[in-house]
Amino acid sequence: METKKPKYNVFQNVAWMCGLAWKHRRRVLLFVLLSASLEVLFSLTQLYVVPQILTLVERRQSLSALLTTITLFSAALFFLNFTKEYLSQNQMFPRIDVRVAIIGLLGKKCNTTSFPNTLNPAFIRLRDKAHWAAEGNDEATEKIWDTLTKLLTNAGGFALYLTILSNLDPVLLMVTVATCVIGFGVSRYANNWEYDHREEAEQCHTKRRYIRSTAESLPMAKDIRIFGLQNWLNDLYASVHDAYLAYRLRAERVKLLASVTEAVLTVARNAIAYFLLIRMALRENLSVGTFLLYFTAISTFTQWVMGILEESLALHKESLDLSIVREFLEFPESFRFAGGREIPAAKTYELKLQDVCFRYDGAQEDTIHHLSLTIHAGEKLAIVGLNGAGKSTLVKLLCGLLDPTEGNVLLNGCDVREFNREEYYKLFSAVFQEFSILDATVAENIAQCAEGIDYEKVHVCLEQAGLTQAIADLPQGLQTHVGREVFLDGVLFSGGQTQRLMLARALYKDAPMLILDEPTAALDPLAENDIYRKYNDMTTGKTALFISHRLASTRFCDRIILLADGAIAEEGTHESLLALGGEYAKLFEVQSRYYQEGRDF
Repeated sequence: METKKPKYNVFQNVAWMCGLAWKHRRRVLLFVLLSASLEVLFSLTQLYVVPQILTLVERRQSLSALLTTITLFSAALFFLNFTKEYLSQNQMFPRIDVRVAIIGLLGKKCNTTSFPNTLNPAFIRLRDKAHWAAEGNDEATEKIWDTLTKLLTNAGGFALYLTILSNLDPVLLMVTVATCVIGFGVSRYANNWEYDHREEAEQCHTKRRYIRSTAESLPMAKDIRIFGLQNWLNDLYASVHDAYLAYRLRAERVKLLASVTEAVLTVARNAIAYFLLIRMALRENLSVGTFLLYFTAISTFTQWVMGILEESLALHKESLDLSIVREFLEFPESFRFAGGREIPAAKTYELKLQDVCFRYDGAQEDTIHHLSLTIHAGEKLAIVGLNGAGKSTLVKLLCGLLDPTEGNVLLNGCDVREFNREEYYKLFSAVFQEFSILDATVAENIAQCAEGIDYEKVHVCLEQAGLTQAIADLPQGLQTHVGREVFLDGVLFSGGQTQRLMLARALYKDAPMLILDEPTAALDPLAENDIYRKYNDMTTGKTALFISHRLASTRFCDRIILLADGAIAEEGTHESLLALGGEYAKLFEVQSRYYQEGRDF
C-alpha cells in the first residue's frame, strides 16, 4: 500500500513544537539544552575519573594529591548528577503544559470545525490519529522533547569523544562505526516493523476501549441484562485480546532477532577493540590509565553513534505523528469563520431557500431535491412528513450546519455563506432530536455557562417548558447535578424531562429564530398538549420552525408544508390541507385513529 507523504518534514515540525513551547512554556527549551549539556559533561567526567586516579597511582603521587583528585571528581559528579535529577524531576510539568495546549487546539478544532467535516471519514481518521499522538506522556507531542534532548546529548558526546579518539588507529574507529551502523540497521528494521504495523495495535486498543466502555455504560445497562449480551461482549473482548496477543508475539520475535544480532555485534566490536588496544599498549607502552580511557571511550563512543542513529529515527517517527496533528488542525474548512459580511440587525429574520439540492458525501441520490421555500419574518412554520423525508436535513440547511450542494440559502436576501458562520449560529435556538445534556448542574445545562447565569430567566424558561415542579422536587433544585458520569450524586431524567430541559435551554438563549425538531417525541399526550398551549408564548416575536411527524401537533402553526422524498408535496394551513384531501389528510386520518375509541384497525 502506498504511503502518503507527510505534509511537513522533521525540521518544520521541530520548529512548530519549539514555537508552541516558546508561546506556552519557554522552560521546556531551556531544559532541553541544559539536560543535554549536563549529560555530556557527566559522561565526560565519568570517563576521566578512573584513568586519572590510576595514572596518579602509577606515578606514585602523594596521598594528598590522590585524595584531592578524588574529592574534586566526586564533587563534580555529585553536582552534575544533582542538577540532572533536579531538571529531570521538573521538566515533565512544562512538557505536559505544551501537550495540553495541543490537546486544547485539537478540542477547539473538533468543536468549531465546519459541521460537514464531522461527517467526513478523512476528517474522522485524522482526528483519531491526532488525538492518539497527544494521548499520553510517551506520545509524539510530549515525547519529542526527550528525543531532542537525547539527540543533542549524543551529538555533543560524539563530537567530544571523536576528538579524544582522533589519535587512535583509524581502523578501530571504522570498525566501531561500521558495527554501529549494522546494528542500527537491524534495530531500525525491528522498530519500523512495529511502527508500520501500529495501526493493527491501535485498532485492537480502540476496539477494546469501545467494548469495555459499552459494557460499563449506563445507557447499555438495561439492554445487556434484558438481551443477555454479557457473554457476547466477553467473547468479543476475548477475540480482540487474542488478536492483540498474536500481534505482540510477531513483534517480539522481530525484536528478539534484533537483540541477538546486536549482542553478536557488541561482542565482535569489543573483541576487536581489546585486540587493537592491547597491541598498541605493547608497541607504544600505553599506561593502564590511558588504556582504560581509550577502551571506555570506544564503548561510550559506540553508544553516541547508536544514539544519534536511533534518536534520529525516533524523531522521524514522531515527526510523522506531529505532521498528522498539524494536518488535522489545518483541515480545510468549508464555512467562513473570519471576516465576511455583517449580519443585518433586525428583530425578526426571513429565511429563503432558492432551488436547493443537497446530497451527503457518498450518497447515490439527493436528500433534498430542488426545494424552494420562504420562511417569513415572525412566521410559525411547521414541516411534517414521514421518517426519511428530509426534515432534519432541511433543518441543518436552514440553521447553517450544512451548505446546499446546489442553490442558495438566504437570510434577509443575503447568501448565508457570506456571513461569519459563528455569528450566523447566534441567530438560532434549537432543540434537536439528539439530546446533548451535560454532566453539570441543571442551571448550567440551561444557561450553557458556569458563571453569570440569569436565574430569574432560568425560572421563566423552566415554566414555559413545563419543568418547574420537577426541578423544585430535586434535592438541590437548580444546583442539582445531572447525570452520573462525573457526579455520583447526579439525577437521571426521563426522556420526556430531558426533552423539556433541552427546550428550556433553547428558550434561555432567546435567539430570533427558534427551531424545534421533534420537540415532543418523548412526551406523553398530556405533556405534549401542555407544550402546544404554551407554544405561542414561547415564539412571540420570533421566527419559529416546528418539525414533526405527528400531524395533530401542527395545527397551531401559521403554515404547514408536507415534505416527501426531499421536496414539498403539499402546503397550506391544517384546515386547508384536510380539505384538500391529499396525502396530509390521509396521514392525519391514519394517525387520528389511534386516539379514537371503538375504531377497528
